[in-house]
Amino acid sequence: MTFALVNDTIEHLAPWMEFAANGYTEADAVAYLALCDEHWDSRRNFNYAIVAPDGRVVGSTGIMTERPEGGVEIGYWLHRDYTGQGIATKASRAQIEAAWLMGATHVIIVHDSNNHRSGAVPARLGFTEVERRVGVEPPTAVKTGTKVVWRLDRK
Repeated sequence: MTFALVNDTIEHLAPWMEFAANGYTEADAVAYLALCDEHWDSRRNFNYAIVAPDGRVVGSTGIMTERPEGGVEIGYWLHRDYTGQGIATKASRAQIEAAWLMGATHVIIVHDSNNHRSGAVPARLGFTEVERRVGVEPPTAVKTGTKVVWRLDRK
């Protein structure tokens, strides 16, 4: 499922998602799923499928626990046909609740400054922009190379 889903929207993902930038093979999908299992077992990262209201798997979201000071990072991506419907926001809200249950003190979201759709999610969820990391990556035709960091503290 991962292979077909990613390849069906590869042009949409490639500018933003490193794993899709140079194509995505069945071997890549198998390796990703094995890594997900390894990360779950070690409690390092927790990756989930995003399922749309129509029952279709339309993306992925994850909690990355290896962050300083008791925080976690969440990330997400969606198939191009399912953007702009609030699905990433709903999935992120669920990830935030899971982070609080894990005992996280804060949640961060990081995206390229040109990825406005990705940045709309933390803005809708009450995050605060706390940092811009200039020159983290080399710029591309789409990416600026500047990472925007958003933070939400546990209340």
